[in-house]
Amino acid sequence: MTKTPPLLTLSIDLPDESATEALGRQLAVIAAKLHPDASGRLIPGDGAGGRIHLQGDLGAGKTSLVRAFLRHCGVSGRIKSPSYALLESYEVFNLYLYHLDFYRFSDPTEWLDAGFRDLMQENALILIEWPERAEGFIGDPDILINLRYAETGRHATIDARTGKGLIWLTALNLQRTEQRPTSERQNAAS
Repeated sequence: MTKTPPLLTLSIDLPDESATEALGRQLAVIAAKLHPDASGRLIPGDGAGGRIHLQGDLGAGKTSLVRAFLRHCGVSGRIKSPSYALLESYEVFNLYLYHLDFYRFSDPTEWLDAGFRDLMQENALILIEWPERAEGFIGDPDILINLRYAETGRHATIDARTGKGLIWLTALNLQRTEQRPTSERQNAAS
């Protein structure tokens, strides 16, 4: 799909849906620059924005990850899958969040016809499922997440494709390492 080689790749085992949701929340903290306000509620920070593409078979966990991401960013109420509408949009404080799903595209030029070009702005977080269905028109994401089935759970391969994506993935890797029990970190370092 993307022509740019990854700047960094992170592989993560996701044994169950809660692990997939935890990954979504961790990415939200980093990409939306979430920080607590005076009441302790997480809010998006200045300069938040970027693009995350999600690939994987049907049922691999793309929408579950996105829902956890959006919920952690402060989206309340029902978070619908954009499979039929193609786009669900949200605004949390001054951050625009766009969740797109191109599964129903039969031709990449449908992206042009849908008029999504105006959404691709710096001050928005854009999460796209099935980006390969608009190949050649949407460019490289900051990070590309590929979810695939692995035994009873899933496996995520996350590629940083831009400098911003490299910063996000480095922060995610550090965050995940800090959350591992000490013995696990020592084994991983060996």
